Amino acid sequence: MTVDRYRQFLETKVKMAPRTGFEVSEDEINPALQPHQRDIVRWGVAGGRRAYFARFGLGKTVMELETSRLILERAGGRGLIVMPQDVRIEFRDDARNILGWSTVPEFIRRIEDADETGLYLTNYETIREGKLDPAEFTVASLDEAAVLRSYGSKTYQEFLPLFEDVRFRYVATALPSPNRYKELIHYAGFLGIMDTGQALTRFFQRNSTKAGDLTLYPHKTREFFLWLNSWAIFLQQPSDLGHSDEGYILPELIVRWHEVKVDIADAGADDDGQLRLMRDAAVGLQATAREKRNTLSRRIEKLVEIRSASPADHFILWHDLEDERRAIEAALPQSRSVYGTQDPDEREQTIVGFKAGEITDLAAKPVMLGAGGNLQRHCHRAIYAGIGHKFHDFLQSVHRLQRYGQRYPVEIDLIYAETEREVRRDLERKWAQDRELRETMSALIKEHGLDKLSGFDVLTRSIGIDRQEAAGENWRVANNDCVDETRRMATNSVDLVVTSIPFGTQYEYCASYNDFGHNDDNAGFFRQMDFLTPELLRVLKPGRVACVHVKDRIQFGSVTGTGRYTVEPFHADTIEHFRAHGFLYMGMRVITTDVVRENNQTYRLSYGEMLKDATKMGAGSQEFVLMFCKPQSDRSRGYADDPVIKSAEEYGLARWQIDAHGYWQSSGNRLLAPDEWKALAGRKGGMQAIIAHWREENLATVYDYGRHVEVAEALASIDALPKTYMAVPPHSADPSVWTDINRMLTLNTDQAAKGREQHVCPLQFDIVDRLIDLYSMRGELVYDPFAGIGTVPYRAVLRGRLGAGAELEAKYWRDSIRYLEAAERQLAVPSLFDLLTSEEAA
Repeated sequence: MTVDRYRQFLETKVKMAPRTGFEVSEDEINPALQPHQRDIVRWGVAGGRRAYFARFGLGKTVMELETSRLILERAGGRGLIVMPQDVRIEFRDDARNILGWSTVPEFIRRIEDADETGLYLTNYETIREGKLDPAEFTVASLDEAAVLRSYGSKTYQEFLPLFEDVRFRYVATALPSPNRYKELIHYAGFLGIMDTGQALTRFFQRNSTKAGDLTLYPHKTREFFLWLNSWAIFLQQPSDLGHSDEGYILPELIVRWHEVKVDIADAGADDDGQLRLMRDAAVGLQATAREKRNTLSRRIEKLVEIRSASPADHFILWHDLEDERRAIEAALPQSRSVYGTQDPDEREQTIVGFKAGEITDLAAKPVMLGAGGNLQRHCHRAIYAGIGHKFHDFLQSVHRLQRYGQRYPVEIDLIYAETEREVRRDLERKWAQDRELRETMSALIKEHGLDKLSGFDVLTRSIGIDRQEAAGENWRVANNDCVDETRRMATNSVDLVVTSIPFGTQYEYCASYNDFGHNDDNAGFFRQMDFLTPELLRVLKPGRVACVHVKDRIQFGSVTGTGRYTVEPFHADTIEHFRAHGFLYMGMRVITTDVVRENNQTYRLSYGEMLKDATKMGAGSQEFVLMFCKPQSDRSRGYADDPVIKSAEEYGLARWQIDAHGYWQSSGNRLLAPDEWKALAGRKGGMQAIIAHWREENLATVYDYGRHVEVAEALASIDALPKTYMAVPPHSADPSVWTDINRMLTLNTDQAAKGREQHVCPLQFDIVDRLIDLYSMRGELVYDPFAGIGTVPYRAVLRGRLGAGAELEAKYWRDSIRYLEAAERQLAVPSLFDLLTSEEAA
């Protein structure tokens, strides 16, 4: 029964998109829709909250309109489609000309302009500025929602929650940027599919050296795309859904690059006033903008040359800067422009005139006109006055012309400066990546279909594991779920538990749903621990100790809605969890961490932000070893049933006094003055000398905060204070605070040397060795239910104990076997003293 409950718990981890809408029949859908559009509308209405990521020209506009109509027929109330300002023309035209609606949706900017029922249109600015409350509507759809990125990440994150009270929600865009994973996750949050923080934790690993840098777990890639396809349709062509592609073959795209030569010797001076030998290549956004300004005249000359060579064609003239727009207007008097400060009605008339063929040359920015509009009727040529890093806006602008129904090959000419070759390479790289990922999405749709794309049967195959075991004379490790493995162990058979439990939902270690790191939140993690912790209590001998390594979790303000970083006290939750299951809490050891390195990972303690407002700065997040013991049988005495006995020779009175007191007095040596610290930094190997001397001094004297700051400032004054790690951290000699842990002493060092995959979160040897020495005796069994690459059993064997562990990930388990076999070989090799002793005995 217990095993079944555990299996049932694991199955609850399989998260696919819920169905909250209505089933509709084929004859209820407007017959004007194409077969692929009908399939998607029926799927979308049934889902209630879905994303239509249909490629340019596949009809997402009519799908949004028809989906909204069907929802309103059943649920009543009002519907709202939010879009870029200039896209409303497309919606009204499609409602009238394709769907045959006699009454087309009105554009509104306030609720007073709407009736109690009906479908309405508005733009993003109206919602963003608070003029229209989405909560007044039953159904809402965000058209070309990707444009929200141009408002900045803060606005993007604030915008989506405004729709939380809308019952039915949709997203529609032709270019959702599948390579920008965070954007897709925000869409899932908007639709109510999965909280943004949960999705980030479930599918992505964070770069340990750079905040905000996300990488999709290799073993989670397929699951991630299956999850996406359960709530979003990435349609590339009708044949993805089994329909004919007739009429949906994209026209050929002819791309021509034009490199404009520049005077690279005209380099100017750097920020310090030093003359440069030659111009640097433009790589970043600032450098690219600088080159655009410096090369404006040459690029406009090239644009006019290209335009003049085809006088009969109509052209879109894409640009990024207002200076470019003005230069185009001056060089090509026949051109007309659309821009942000323009009167909306004048802008709309200009667009309508170009679509009708009355205007031959239209100048616009991709960020403004690149999304949503159909500009292909009289035009198949575009010239880009410059290029940049904004791939999304660029590709959107390309597909204003390269669309289904375009009668001619589409020709685009891209002009860039000689110093912008890296920008071109970046653009081409993103273009190739976009094509690759879209092919992945198409393959999944073809494999699973639309209605059957629940993904549950596919994903549940990763639940469970075929147990494997390896053993030596002094060790045993199993490739198994630790719950099952611990259940197999005899009661009161373990002398010491040393483990680093997964830090809630911080990391995932393998593709199995048995992985403790694969939970939506801490509550889910501890629900899974509820199956393990009672077993750990059972197998541990009475009165013996379980040492649990943990760390608090940093919570990002953008996820929690607090606007600032906060700390989730995971160590406190762990204490309460183990106590609730019958363990006695004995205290904790604090392991200090490098605050500078932590800031590089999270930006939480940013020096720049602290200068703006010191209230934002918290404290460095330390690690903890929590000590618990299983109650001894005789509660009248404080000794374990099988006590850990140390001899006076092994553990002398002097050592006990120092350990117990936890304070080291000064040796009487004079401390180095700040100027002497500066001199020390200037010597060969100075930084290592500083680190070593600082530690020695810090432990040997009474701490002086003011002097600590003086030393750090002295090093900073000569540029000798590192920005990637702490050279002069605070040290402690208190036995409950471990500031001397060598973070390089892990099995990952050996993993890296041998070219093997490194563990996500390795445990340091120092920590393990101290705990084994303190809480166990030679010949006793030390167990780690989360063994990873085998650090705990490996160190146990080397310190004369028996080692045991369980590990779910097979590749980590196989690596642990290698280390444990090596440990036994090392113990089998006699030392010189052993040989001398044996000779004497002989």
